[in-house]
Amino acid sequence: MDHSRIKLLEEGISFAQGEEDDQYWDINEFKKKLKIKIYHVLKTEMEFDIIGCDASLVNAIRRILISEVPIMAIDKVMLYNNTSIIPDEVLCHRLGLIPLKVNPHLFNFKPLGEELSLNPNDTLEFELNIKCSKNANAPPNSNDPDALYINNKVFSSAIKWLPIKNQFEQYFSLSLEKQPMPVNSDILIAKLIPGQVIQLKMLAFKGKGSDHAKFSPVCTAHYRYLPDIILKKSIMNEQAIKFQQCFTKGVIELAIDRKGNKIARVKDARYDQCSRNVFRYPEFKDKVELSKIRNHFVFNIESTGCLEPDTLFKESIKILMEKCQKWIFEIDIYQSKRKDLP
Repeated sequence: MDHSRIKLLEEGISFAQGEEDDQYWDINEFKKKLKIKIYHVLKTEMEFDIIGCDASLVNAIRRILISEVPIMAIDKVMLYNNTSIIPDEVLCHRLGLIPLKVNPHLFNFKPLGEELSLNPNDTLEFELNIKCSKNANAPPNSNDPDALYINNKVFSSAIKWLPIKNQFEQYFSLSLEKQPMPVNSDILIAKLIPGQVIQLKMLAFKGKGSDHAKFSPVCTAHYRYLPDIILKKSIMNEQAIKFQQCFTKGVIELAIDRKGNKIARVKDARYDQCSRNVFRYPEFKDKVELSKIRNHFVFNIESTGCLEPDTLFKESIKILMEKCQKWIFEIDIYQSKRKDLP
């Protein structure tokens, strides 16, 4: 039995435990086998492969990304006036979930009991002051609120940064792109009608996703085993077309042989959803083998925009290393105490 793969059966899967699970773990072998292949890195998305490790390690990275990489987020709202239709508590909650483009390494964690103190080393202050009014230059007979009113839609672009003491000179340059601001300027916060006002100030602190979801730097971080499809027998012509439709688009391609027959081939098993739809048809059950590679993981990171996804991955590795060092330190202390016992 091939222990390096998880075989997908018509109902259920094969026994997933590998032969290496019962063997002694060796750091040198781990270094030789471990590989990372990056497929694409965008502004907020990243996809890469982690090869040669166990699911426990990959899952640890995923959990750290979600709950332990710190970022800055709005935590306190001082509401002075809110005549919009949105209740105060709902408005404050919406503001807290707006991601901020701020480098968290520039700030310290806020000490307990000092949440309202304006310390430039651990706090950012923002202001939202907006009022809706009628547009005197609105086109006649128009029913469009955007044309009839000014500031009828409150977007995140209306949030303005208020530097605390020497914060501007200490942390940020004259470049507007580097100053603290919402990641996206077009997040709709509220809708107003003429005469309605929103006046408030906000304080942003450094925190972790384990404290609140607003401090999580990722929309999602997930992984999956790399799928593998093996064709045991040739599948041709009408059956090849039917076989292709059993899989996600782009997984199976149709090639033409010298005799003009259509032949099914595996083009890219990477994006197969492993639905096992092919097992619904008796004619295909003995012609294909579906499996997943046990030590090959497809990892996806989708950032909220606070930090770039590759930076988030590096930060998660640093945190994991710190956890390992702490654990080793605790073990050493325990062993030294045992030696001192009579």
